[in-house]
Amino acid sequence: MSEVVVAVEGLRKEFAPGRPVVANLSFCLHRGEALGLLGPNGAGKTTVVHLLLGLTTPTGGRITIFGLPMPRMRVPVLQRANFASAYALLPSNLTVRQNLTVFARIYGIDREQEKIAGLLSDLEIEGLADQVAGRLSAGEAARVSLCKALLNDPELLLLDEPTAGLDPDIADKVRRLLRRLQVERGIAMLYTSHNMRDVEEICDRVLFLRRGRLLAEGSPAEVLRRFRCEDLETLFIQLAREGAGAPLAEPGGRSREAQTEEAG
Repeated sequence: MSEVVVAVEGLRKEFAPGRPVVANLSFCLHRGEALGLLGPNGAGKTTVVHLLLGLTTPTGGRITIFGLPMPRMRVPVLQRANFASAYALLPSNLTVRQNLTVFARIYGIDREQEKIAGLLSDLEIEGLADQVAGRLSAGEAARVSLCKALLNDPELLLLDEPTAGLDPDIADKVRRLLRRLQVERGIAMLYTSHNMRDVEEICDRVLFLRRGRLLAEGSPAEVLRRFRCEDLETLFIQLAREGAGAPLAEPGGRSREAQTEEAG
């Protein structure tokens, strides 16, 4: 088994007493592995990402990244990690090049302009270098965010809906780039998405969350066999539609939520 990059044990987050957004969540992410964090809106995915980044403090449980406790050792952890989201906006009054230069200097990147040029080329947005960030389309902004996230050659990459707003051709190119970088550099990647094609093409393993609890874990093929679904999109829809009703049970057994309650 490869090195554990992220270890989460019994993670819990409450924004209101007795109402957990994340409850009893445990998982590991290994070097060179792409892990999909899936679930309908409100499942707790973004909260988990924020907890891993140290943007919010756990109510309970433990997070260890690169063997260091979070959020106490946030600075040395984030020096080796990065984050991209289609919804995270860069300063709108700076050009793309200016924005990336600021981040490159924060990260202490050598030969910063060469690095920036290479990433803009990889993501096919060289022509946006002198465009003011506030005038970018959603798809263009998403690719600039990915450029920012790759500047420091991260060992851990947290991606929140990175292909949202991209047309199918560009989304395919982004998936291919991410998969190549992950394999070549051994990046540990946590990937949230509502696009099941992204997940199927990129993720080695998936975690399905519902109401902050782990419902299913395994490779995409293992999870589909367990719930007797033909594809991840079908399972995702089933999960979302049953979210307000009875717990989703695995065939022939109790629901994972019931088992979690008994264990926790």
